[in-house]
Amino acid sequence: MSARLFVLAHPVARRNAVQAVQNAPEGHVVRISEPSKSREQEDCYHAMIGDIAKQYQFMGQRWHKDDMKRLMVDAFAQAMREAGAPLHHDGRVVPSLDGRRIVQLGIQTSDFWKSEASAFIDFLAAWGSENGIEWSNERSEATA
Repeated sequence: MSARLFVLAHPVARRNAVQAVQNAPEGHVVRISEPSKSREQEDCYHAMIGDIAKQYQFMGQRWHKDDMKRLMVDAFAQAMREAGAPLHHDGRVVPSLDGRRIVQLGIQTSDFWKSEASAFIDFLAAWGSENGIEWSNERSEATA
């Protein structure tokens, strides 16, 4: 039996999922999870991070958008922890193998659930507002 995916969006999909579970052989696994983030959400937060990277200075300099993404994801993860709602795949910070640096592990936006991506977009919008970021048309096009 091949893997099957059911999006529980209406009663027929739910009935089909129940039927598939009832007919599944012993030992098969069922996983129910939140939906993954959408491509539109991904486009939106990448555009927002790009705007932040172009306009915001941290430690006296502007940072590449990939570096700024790591900084913003870390800030978002900390805000979620403080709100009592840590990310479902929260990260951790550990010393490097030689003990000379700090390494961030675990948090990847590719693993965001749809609800986490929405919260991240809201976080970026609030952070940008507090820090004088002007959003480009790229962001509005990504959310259209």
